[in-house]
Amino acid sequence: MDYLASVVQVIPGEDFTVYAYFSDGSVRQANMRPYIEKGGVFARLSDEKFFRERLTVMNGAVAWDVTGTRDATQCIDFDPCVMYENSPVVVDPLHSA
Repeated sequence: MDYLASVVQVIPGEDFTVYAYFSDGSVRQANMRPYIEKGGVFARLSDEKFFRERLTVMNGAVAWDVTGTRDATQCIDFDPCVMYENSPVVVDPLHSA
């Protein structure tokens, strides 16, 4: 991979999906449900309110701010390279509304 994936914006979608806006201009839709269902660190995201309200970008990655303090050591984040490579490019939902 020549491009080092970096997320610049993220918005929540329906049914535990996220729209990740990457620095190359692409928008990708990631389904987080399979990760949530596996449990572990992602289990906390099963609370839809937490999932939607704590969603943010930290260090170029889709992340959930666990403490509400923007402390990158206290977040749940998802590898931006994995998200970039495994999520389909979609039309920007903010432009299609």
